[in-house]
Order: sequence, then structure tokens, then C-alpha cells
Amino acid sequence: MKSVIKILMLATALTVLGGCGNSNKNSESDKTLTILVEGGSPAEKVAKETAAEFKEKSGYEVKIDSVPYSGVYDKLKAEIDAKKATHDAAIIDVLWFPALAKGLSPVSDVITQEQLDDFLPQLDDSATIDGELLGLPTWTNSKILLYRKDLFEDAENKKAFATKYGYDLTVPKTWQEYRDAAEFFTKDGMYGTSVFGQTGGDAVSSWLDLAAQAGAKPLIMDDNNKVLINEKPYVESLKYLQSLIKNKSVPEDYLSIASTETAELFNSEKLAMQIAWGHFYLTSEEALPGKVGAAPALSGSAGIGAVPGPWYQVILKDSKKKDVAEDYLAFMYDKNEMYMDALGIAGRKSVFEKYTNDETYAHIDAISTTLDGPQTQNRPKIAEWTQIENEVLSPMLQRVLAGEDAQKELDAAKDEIENIINQ
Repeated sequence: MKSVIKILMLATALTVLGGCGNSNKNSESDKTLTILVEGGSPAEKVAKETAAEFKEKSGYEVKIDSVPYSGVYDKLKAEIDAKKATHDAAIIDVLWFPALAKGLSPVSDVITQEQLDDFLPQLDDSATIDGELLGLPTWTNSKILLYRKDLFEDAENKKAFATKYGYDLTVPKTWQEYRDAAEFFTKDGMYGTSVFGQTGGDAVSSWLDLAAQAGAKPLIMDDNNKVLINEKPYVESLKYLQSLIKNKSVPEDYLSIASTETAELFNSEKLAMQIAWGHFYLTSEEALPGKVGAAPALSGSAGIGAVPGPWYQVILKDSKKKDVAEDYLAFMYDKNEMYMDALGIAGRKSVFEKYTNDETYAHIDAISTTLDGPQTQNRPKIAEWTQIENEVLSPMLQRVLAGEDAQKELDAAKDEIENIINQ
């Protein structure tokens, strides 16, 4: 019996060793690099268009896994928590860095210092957690002002505006000019602008743009986690949004409107102005050829400000092919201009500068000016941000836009945020 057991144990050991040998062999012969991207996004488009060239250069086939927006985060979070990377690299929203940082590999050595210096404003800070750069930018963006050039340049409109408001009609730069223009153009079946009231990150970031313009810095909380949300700039920005609603300068169903709905209204000539993500200019100009202008974000009492919306290419720390993934990130950084073609924005200064004087990309100069604004800044780099945005800020904003007292709601929101971060 003992002899039989020994024979079985030996056979089992040989089987395991044989399996390990095959696994190593398969790993060495596996010439694929797996990339996770948002399905239907510019990230997927550019990844597909560059895959053949990367394979020719490296010998590795790029396997593209495309999933819905939230699925990108969910998959990466699960892999990182399990310390088992199914993907080698991914393209992620800046908002996810704090929660995913522990599972991402530093990338500052992937490209040269000269290339690092080619980052657009805010991009280095956005992707740096605990002193480590964890991503290379694919593109960045900001909200800017898109407006109907034909309406602002119309002689009759100019005359009527000057008569009513006592100054010339120009493209708005300040809150007052924007409010007056919005009120003026609300007539004949058209609204002056819109307010983002729909639940979600779009509405929150648009409100924070205004809070920054009013002097909020840093946004929401300071480096010591002191919550600042009930201070003056936040109150003023909410009251400003309420004034646009009170003046009836926005559609009545504003609580169901965000960026997509606003763009549809603008493109169907129902709005004279829209505060929109910069790349929306391209589709608006296509819908209204020759009628659309682009200008920087508004300037409040503290100057021009906005919350950038960048995306980054990252490497999974537990990838077995980090060296190949690094080559891929460097390769894709060289291809950054392709995002300009795919989306109308990019992540490198040199690419933005190339398109600054191109009339087809009139939004680029407006985005650049906004990104350089004295009050342009990132959202807090905390792992709880998504929870705070979804559970506190978004519903609070809806209540204020529906008419609740701004100061009272912000005081309550402060308590809720403190409870979340102190859990």
C-alpha cells in the first residue's frame, strides 16, 4: 500500500511540474498585450488604429478589452484588490487615481524629461499620488463658452442690447455679462443658456467651475482634510446659478439637463450660449456651420477658472509584461496627436500649439486659456471623491437649483462629507 501511495505522489508531482513547465512556456510565447478602454470612446478608436504598427515594432499583438465607462473602474479595482492583473495597461478617468493608485506602476521613467515637460497645465499634478507619477495623458479638457456668433454680431441685437443694458454686446467674459446676455437672448422660442441640473458629475463639475471663479482654492477641502464647502465662493456660485433660473434664462426642465442635452438644444438653435466641454465645439460647428464661436471659461471675482477633465494611460503594477506595457505607453504618447483627430483634444502642449491657429479647431485656444487660468484646479485627490460626488454634492445641487437655501444646504453637505472622510 505504501508503495502505491509513493507512486501516486510521484505521478502527481510530475504532473504539477509538467504543468508549471507548460505555463512558463505559454507565458513566454504569449505575445499579446491586453489594454482596457471605454467602449466606443476615442481611447478605443486610437488603440485600434495604432495596434498594427505597435505589433510591427514590438512583435506584440494589442488585445483591446472595451467596456462601458463604469466597467473600466470596476474591472481595474477588482484586479488591483486581488493583486492579479488581467490587463497590462488601461486608459482611465483622472477621478479614479486615488482609489486605484496602489495597483498602478510609476511611469515617470517611461518618457524623457523633455516629453514630461510637454504636459499641458494641471496634468502632472492630476496623476501624481504620494510623489509618484502614475499616468501619461491621452487628453485633457475643460468647460468653455460656446456661443452663436451670428446672434452676437447682429447689428439689431447690438443696438437693442446697448439700449437695455447700457453697454455694448460682446462675448461674455464675466458673470454679469453672461447673465445679461442670457437674459437678453431669451426670446422668440430661444433661451439664453442652460443650467446643468441633472444628477451626476457634469452638474457638479460645472458648479465647481463657478466656485473656482469666485475664489475657491483648493476645491472642497484643504490638505488637512478641512472641508471648505460652506464658505463664501461656494455660496456665491450657487446663488448665481439660482439667478439664471430666476431670470427664466434657462429651459424649464433644467433639472433633467446636462452636457449632452445642452448640446442638443444649442445645435437645434434653442440656446444662444452653452457652457460645454471644449470638444463639443466640433459637433456644434458641424450642426451650425459658420455660426459658432468659442471663448474661455468665465472669469469671476478671482479670475478664469475651471475643473479639468483629463484621461490617462496607466500600467497595472501586477502585470507580467510591464516592460512591454512601458514601451506601449511611450509609443502611444508619441501618437498623442491622433486624439486630436478622434476627439478634438489631446494631452501635449506641442499638439495644442500646432492646432491653435487652425480655424477648424477654434476651441483649442479657448481651452488653453482656460487651463492656464489662475483658478483652474483639480478636484480633491481622495479615494472617497466618487461617493461624495454621488451621495452628497449631486443631490445637494439639485435641491438648491430647485430653490432650497444655498447656505443651509452647504452646511449640511459639509457635515455629510466630514462623516464620509472620517469613517
